[in-house]
Amino acid sequence: MKKIKILGSGCKKCTTLEAKVRELVEQNNLDASVEKVTDLNEMIDYGIMMTPGLVINEKVVSTGIIPKDDKIIEWIKEA
Repeated sequence: MKKIKILGSGCKKCTTLEAKVRELVEQNNLDASVEKVTDLNEMIDYGIMMTPGLVINEKVVSTGIIPKDDKIIEWIKEA
């Protein structure tokens, strides 16, 4: 199972990305768990400077944006 983390404090972009990732995982029957991380220290540990951050299997794949659906699916499948 792949581990996906959405890093963010709860801003609009962060909640939008979380909802989008959860929806894509469900719609595409991807074997992945989705976790929301709001702890500032944990976000700093990943080295992100802008939220939301998207982490798949402990690798930061995007920061500060809401990636396109097909890109998110591609990253999950490649992880």
